[in-house]
Amino acid sequence: MLIGEVARHSGVSTRMLRHYDSLGLVRPTGRTVGGYRQYTTEDIRRIFHVESLRSLGLSLRQVGRALQDPAFTPSALVGDLIRQTEERLRREQELLDRLRAVEHSAPTGWQDVLRIVELLHGLNSSSAARRQQTVLTSAEEMPVSTDMLAAAVLSESDPNVAGALRWALARAGGDGIARVAAGLSSANGDIRQRAVLALAEISGDEANAVLAEALENPDAAVRRHAALAVGGRGDTAAVPVLVGMVVEGANDVDAAEVLGSLAVDATLATPIMHALAGELTAHPADPAVRIRLAQALAEMPGTIALAELRRLATDPDPAVSLIAAALAGVLEERAED
Repeated sequence: MLIGEVARHSGVSTRMLRHYDSLGLVRPTGRTVGGYRQYTTEDIRRIFHVESLRSLGLSLRQVGRALQDPAFTPSALVGDLIRQTEERLRREQELLDRLRAVEHSAPTGWQDVLRIVELLHGLNSSSAARRQQTVLTSAEEMPVSTDMLAAAVLSESDPNVAGALRWALARAGGDGIARVAAGLSSANGDIRQRAVLALAEISGDEANAVLAEALENPDAAVRRHAALAVGGRGDTAAVPVLVGMVVEGANDVDAAEVLGSLAVDATLATPIMHALAGELTAHPADPAVRIRLAQALAEMPGTIALAELRRLATDPDPAVSLIAAALAGVLEERAED
């Protein structure tokens, strides 16, 4: 076939075919009766080989080497291409996120766009101090969209900056809840924890509902943070997780305080006391657990836990009995006052 026919059938332009010829990649090896060069079946097959390798991101120089050098191994080159492609995708994703942030901020003019881009640079700075300053300054001068805040909350590792971002997100209202809630199902444990901590600082029914669902999250750390937040808002659904935290010794002091605040409601005090007493029975051979439960009992309002602590004061383990007796004494003094 002549060059025009090859171009029509292959989809490769005549200009590119001539370029391949000049580089020595694909040269027509046949001749017509009139002496014109034409592409043989093998030449056309080579054109498709060139196009296939180019589709993987190889340069023409790399394509030529791959086709001409039998000893050329693809593994290292393919690995480099993968890394280059991943980096390009990362940059493209950053650009896409930046464009979406601009769109969600609903700019009314190019000055607004410039301010949004300035905010993005500040939030993505390598300096934690600058990121924090950007959040705090923008809260008054140049408000950050909730979508931008939510994304920043999930990615921020510095505790001070994270605290500022959670504060700003809580002030912004509930618009960012769905974006933050998506972080609860992330494969990254750090992101899951950042999500639940942010939700814990947002008020409103939507945040409460998401936190209540998080009590069933497979991640124990997420369940615990959710329980502290849910229980702190007066929801008894958190009681089983809070009691489990006391037993496990995970944020047990905080959990005991929340249980104590819930038990102020007389209708909740009995089931909470029953749950704590049940755990005492379930761990007769673990003094550390019984000590933590005794301390949790001491957080109960008034003297409702006094009888249980007096019973624990006779525990066969000396450490448990000593601590329980001391705590019972505190409750007795409380009753006298």
